[in-house]
Amino acid sequence: MAGKRGRVRMPTLYDLGLASMAPRRFLFVVPPLTGHVNPTVAVARELVRRGHEVAWTGPTDAVAPLLDPGSTLYPAENEELAGSLAAARRRWLALRGPAALRFLWEEFIVPLGHTMLPGVEAAVRAFRPDVVISDQQALAGPVAARRRNLPWVTSATTSAELTRPLADLPQVEEWVREQITGFQLAHDLTDPLDLRFSDHLVLVFSTAALIGPAAGLSSAGPALPTTEFPDHFAFVGPALGRPSGGDFPWEFLSTDSPAILVSLGTINNLAGERFFAEAAAAVADLDVRAVFVAPGLADPPPNVLVRSYVPQLDLLPHLSAVVSHGGHNTVCETLAHGLPLVVAPIRGDQPVIARQVEAAGAGIAVRFSRVRAAELREVISLVLTAESYGRAARAVQKSFAAAGGAGAAADRLEKLL
Repeated sequence: MAGKRGRVRMPTLYDLGLASMAPRRFLFVVPPLTGHVNPTVAVARELVRRGHEVAWTGPTDAVAPLLDPGSTLYPAENEELAGSLAAARRRWLALRGPAALRFLWEEFIVPLGHTMLPGVEAAVRAFRPDVVISDQQALAGPVAARRRNLPWVTSATTSAELTRPLADLPQVEEWVREQITGFQLAHDLTDPLDLRFSDHLVLVFSTAALIGPAAGLSSAGPALPTTEFPDHFAFVGPALGRPSGGDFPWEFLSTDSPAILVSLGTINNLAGERFFAEAAAAVADLDVRAVFVAPGLADPPPNVLVRSYVPQLDLLPHLSAVVSHGGHNTVCETLAHGLPLVVAPIRGDQPVIARQVEAAGAGIAVRFSRVRAAELREVISLVLTAESYGRAARAVQKSFAAAGGAGAAADRLEKLL
């Protein structure tokens, strides 16, 4: 039952000798969010392999540790505002639903854009990129590119926005539109666009097998006449390859029992105290070996290993299932290894991702704040024993492998020039 599956790297146009071009310069604009930086590292590594020049710009303290040694990083931050943004992010972690969405835009995304813009524009002047690749939550990237008439690309490191999650809340959709428009008007762009979706290229680090059909061009735009996404939306699948690093007691997994991972991501550990306790009680009587990324969990049962950090990409091939908060990176990395999920979404895009996992048949969603040990025990047992979940996870895995990952993303970036 244990998952010993890896991901085969598909040949790219570069590998096949079908792509040949002069070296170009690509500038990645990223927010101080680990899950939004990691995919760009894999893409950048592929671009460098092909002879191109790559640089990043973003808040240095958060971004620099995530990059490969020797990477070029231009600072895009304001020291006076950095502390307030960090405090705002901590306050956001305590919110849920519409309150969390409003706070995210008013207190983090828009202020972050204003804070980053001078540094991003300085990076553009210094690095002289041919293309700017900007995360959906880094509004400064497309504004700086548009002001310099540079082609810009969206890095969609979560698929939530592609599903029009606010379609049933038109007033909230309109309010989000106003935030994006207001940001551009504040920086003298009088023909505002939806900065979350480039009209040159949108790199989506997922596939339709997980996302489902198009429900609209964006939450700020009109519904599409068909269920097909535009041609400039490139579904490249997860861009894996970020370094795992760190030690792990692999002997803990050297049994015939299936192994699972229970993790809520690095920023949710404090909020997860109750959930981790219920999950520990849930697996205590199961024939599993469970690895918990929960440093505060006290008195775990004998079949639970508690760690403050795990080398997740190295660990996944040894697992049979993952219990997660629904972070896009963790979900896609799990499915890239053909493993089913139990998803307990907390906030932000996580409820959307959880619905996508369920719709794909690759897992089961539970209520983070209400789930109890008995329910968790039942659903963990179900995803481990019911073949349909593993079969659906492997179908998504197959779509990810076919999409091409970082190599396919590099192919599409080269085609812009």
